[in-house]
Amino acid sequence: MRTRVYIDGFNLYYGCLKGQPNKWLNVHALCCNLLPRNQIDRTRYFTAQVSSRPNDPDQATRQQTYFRALATVPEISIHLGHFLTHEVNMPDAAAWQAGRYLARRVIKTEEKGSDVNLATMLLVDAFDDLFDCAVIISNDSDLKGPIEQVRNRFGKTIGLLNPQKNVSQALRPLAHFIKPIRPGAVANAQFPTGLIDAVGQFQKPASW
Repeated sequence: MRTRVYIDGFNLYYGCLKGQPNKWLNVHALCCNLLPRNQIDRTRYFTAQVSSRPNDPDQATRQQTYFRALATVPEISIHLGHFLTHEVNMPDAAAWQAGRYLARRVIKTEEKGSDVNLATMLLVDAFDDLFDCAVIISNDSDLKGPIEQVRNRFGKTIGLLNPQKNVSQALRPLAHFIKPIRPGAVANAQFPTGLIDAVGQFQKPASW
């Protein structure tokens, strides 16, 4: 079955990779291992570029190295959103619990574009009849609308590879099949520590 995979990178990260040792993940290999009977010709990875922070100055470099690893796989395409960072007033937690409102000026960072980009490409690929089966790696209920259209209007098979413990109740009825992403599957789909591309050799970041 002609299959395309649509990955919400942050949903995948916070669902099953954060704090775990196997973040050097070949997402295309993961999907092929979980769906051996599907012919996956494109794995679309949706995320946003992070910036280095005072408490983590190497964050952006690690992400760029991971993008470089993903780019060694011809079937993977990376689709970038962006971050918006601005100052806002937020209530102090201790004061709030004590029944008082005390405003604190904080830096708020919001990721923008990944879910919209995913929904757009999912619908465009369905319209262009580029797959028979769409597999979504996300548990975001905001994707209910586009997934529903791809299933009902275009008659496509929908699969969910769930990165979290529980499946969204909004998405569950739309899926023809659902599979969990277990730690063992992630461990078995790691890139080699050392890789090579057109620029030269590079290594998995030490902190990964």
